[in-house]
Amino acid sequence: MKYRFGYYDGICNTVQMAACPLLGSNQVGYEPTCYARNIEVRSALIFQMATLIIDIIALFMTVIMIFHIRSKYTAVGRKEMVLFFYLYFLMTVLDFITISGIIPISSVVYPYFVAGYLGLTSAMCWCLMLNGFIGFQWAEDGTAASLWTFRLSSLLIFGVMYFVSIATFKNIGALSKAHPIGLFIVYFIFNPFCLLVYVVLQIILVVNTLDEYWPLGNICFALVFFIIGQVIQIFLSNKICEGIKHYVDGVFFGTICTLLSVMMVYKYWDSITKEDLEFSVGGKGNVWEVKELLPEDDEFGLFAGQAANTVGHAGVSFANTGSVYGGQGYPQQQQQYQQQPQQPHYQQQAYPPY
Repeated sequence: MKYRFGYYDGICNTVQMAACPLLGSNQVGYEPTCYARNIEVRSALIFQMATLIIDIIALFMTVIMIFHIRSKYTAVGRKEMVLFFYLYFLMTVLDFITISGIIPISSVVYPYFVAGYLGLTSAMCWCLMLNGFIGFQWAEDGTAASLWTFRLSSLLIFGVMYFVSIATFKNIGALSKAHPIGLFIVYFIFNPFCLLVYVVLQIILVVNTLDEYWPLGNICFALVFFIIGQVIQIFLSNKICEGIKHYVDGVFFGTICTLLSVMMVYKYWDSITKEDLEFSVGGKGNVWEVKELLPEDDEFGLFAGQAANTVGHAGVSFANTGSVYGGQGYPQQQQQYQQQPQQPHYQQQAYPPY
């Protein structure tokens, strides 16, 4: 089947997509030539079981990434980036519902769930693109202006894609499911364009502002995983399905690649953002290390060698002793001093918390 601009017939004959049964000139819609096996659970057919397992893993990993992003209290763009992962979480939930058969294709609500899935996909791509501008300080991150720009514009993109999808499925106005040009442009041109803009912006940001280029590896991996996933789904799904005897198809590998791509976006953001340790919450106290001891023949040299895992004044911690400084006690010694010894002088160097 040849791929034609503005038509889904070639794509839907290769890969199983949620929108395919709702498109085409007939009532049945498009069906893939080869697709993964279904399983029966209590008289109910479950489609794409292997893909559903990946979706569950994706939901679990997204929760972990959201938790870590929210815990970086002073990181730049924290609130804006977490919105992207919220959208990815919701999109994965709708993907799980639409491809599994939980809502039958014949159901009257199925088109609305598919439209929601497509709308969240576009809103997620748009949100990620806006995150690409955060590093250029077009607006101060975390402020009401920045957050509401993200929220309202993402909601607008979601609404536009939702309307285009429903209008295409229902043949409203100039939009037709026989020739879904509007849906095709938004899904296959607008969404990749947003992702490409984000990648270009991050390359410019890293090259111009950072001292090291290691974060570029993360963003390049994200781009490579996404491209591989789309190529497998759109062009190689039938060959994979036939070669593995219908156990999985291109949707399975495409979902894995999408998850890996999102994880690399998180890894990239985490690698270029640092917390202000002075204002971070829940951080460990400063750790001090004895770098040079006093000579052993010094009157108080014996204390210098016993600097321990002990917390004294100002939270200073030492290693390898059970003594407690700060007036609470001293190591047990045979000789008692009439005069309280002065605190030994040794060079201390502070290290940031791990």
